[in-house]
Amino acid sequence: MSAKILALDTSTENCSVALMVNGQTYVRSEIAPRDHTKKILPMVDEVLKEAGISLNDLDALAFGRGPGSFTGVRIGIGIAQGLAFGADLPMIGISTLAAMAQGTYRVNAHTNVACAIDARMSEVYWGRFTRQDDGNWGVADSECVIPPAELVEHTQSDSLIWGHSGTGWDAYSDEFSGLALQLEKSDVLFPEAQDIAFLAQFEWENGNTVQAEEASPVYLRDKVAWKKLPGRE
Repeated sequence: MSAKILALDTSTENCSVALMVNGQTYVRSEIAPRDHTKKILPMVDEVLKEAGISLNDLDALAFGRGPGSFTGVRIGIGIAQGLAFGADLPMIGISTLAAMAQGTYRVNAHTNVACAIDARMSEVYWGRFTRQDDGNWGVADSECVIPPAELVEHTQSDSLIWGHSGTGWDAYSDEFSGLALQLEKSDVLFPEAQDIAFLAQFEWENGNTVQAEEASPVYLRDKVAWKKLPGRE
């Protein structure tokens, strides 16, 4: 029997919540780049009411741990921690890039996925994933922040068809044009909470949870992001 998991993500322009319970998934999702703090909790209330359960009925709370917008990732983990503390729930952090890989499979049936989120500053958050027999994802390229030109220089060709997802492809289309991979465009631009909830089931089954105070984000560009804040070194 699958775990009852609430998932949320605010790491990109997309704001999304999903509740996976009793074989059903309840979803809310909206592109709202400046309204995450206004949208996310009402979405949580809506999916809980639709499913007819409360936070205290859940087994775990999953969240998009990044990479993504520095502010967005902080908002997401802060709200997730608050909910988890209130209901005494363990937490599960899921890579937003892996979630996009799952989304690309869900939407376009790609089993090999190259994910690139526009990270600004002429860089992308990058990762490549291959779907395993059990439905989980193996890592072909570990997540990193990197200029597209470096990817083009170091990526070797193979015989696979790679579905590509994320905002980085359009943002740096010229730079990516020389990438030595066979690519097919997908319809996925952002991570979705329903895919985070799906991946969180694997982590739950393997006992990979943390207490709320131990939940941590992944920025990939920690020093640069913190230096943007006044008084930070």
